[in-house]
Amino acid sequence: MTRSNRPERNTSLILTHGDSDGVCSGAIAKSAYPDADVYFTSPVGILDELQLADGYKNIIICDIAVDERRCNDLFRRLEELAQSSNLIYIDHHPLPEDCFSADWMHNDITVCSSELTYKVLEKRLSRDIRRVAIYGAIGDYYDNTPSVREWLRDWDKRSLFFQAGTLIQALIFAGRNYDFKRKVLLPLSHDRIPTEIPNVLRSAKEGASLEETLRIHVKKDVRTLANLAYVVDPNGYMSKSAIYAASYGGKGVGLSAEYRHKRDVYDMSLRSRDSVDLNMLLRRIAPLFGGSGGGHSAAAGARIPKSSFEDFLRELDKAIGEEKSRLKVDANGKESQ
Repeated sequence: MTRSNRPERNTSLILTHGDSDGVCSGAIAKSAYPDADVYFTSPVGILDELQLADGYKNIIICDIAVDERRCNDLFRRLEELAQSSNLIYIDHHPLPEDCFSADWMHNDITVCSSELTYKVLEKRLSRDIRRVAIYGAIGDYYDNTPSVREWLRDWDKRSLFFQAGTLIQALIFAGRNYDFKRKVLLPLSHDRIPTEIPNVLRSAKEGASLEETLRIHVKKDVRTLANLAYVVDPNGYMSKSAIYAASYGGKGVGLSAEYRHKRDVYDMSLRSRDSVDLNMLLRRIAPLFGGSGGGHSAAAGARIPKSSFEDFLRELDKAIGEEKSRLKVDANGKESQ
């Protein structure tokens, strides 16, 4: 984002994540603020993006987790912007302790960002935009909350899941093609169904074919530790690879890792089918190996230097086992009371 490519007539800025929940959150925010410029960012990139946010009357941030290492710098910059702009930060990721406390922060870890964005901006929105929130909820596995269950009663659930599945598959296939995602977000903000948005169906079909190839690859190459199943460089969707790793590895936690040559690190996606809290484990363990990690309890990510990757896997596997044992003891204690 640069000052030169921002039209002066636009008074609002939306920064959002590039996954399905982020795109749907951004579309909802765009429906509330139709004049807004929209850019996709990440927990690592948001502070840099905000250096160019001066002059906007409204700044809406959706689905961007707070990076624990830079939370103090981010908070200071946001407070600075809040002095001259209407700032709204909407997120459902766990916040770092003792870092964020402000009336512009709307945080709820029990719902997806799309649902929360609709609720925060509801007075500016058409009631029908709820179905965009439902797409986001399905994409982020938050479609069983009380509000989403209630909203689903107003629609044919089968149709919504078809539209949501098509949208989700297309966005995953798009990867870092943010121009495509921006072209999807705009019609979504006008409540246009995904199957009527150009190139969405084609991308979804290609994505489904790629996923099937990926599934077979993971089935063949999955590796296992005591509590963790993982696949390295699956050449496809990391989050889906982690799910299939857990499935075909027969473990409660699945991990997919891809090597990044420029940084000499492994980026990882993790999915849990157990009750262990991946967010808490990764926030504690990843820094011990020169990396970072976090996210949700059942879905998280990490970045670890290549030189520490194997040691990190062994320590994480050990920690998962210890956490499972602790949870089992706690559960047995409650049952005996």
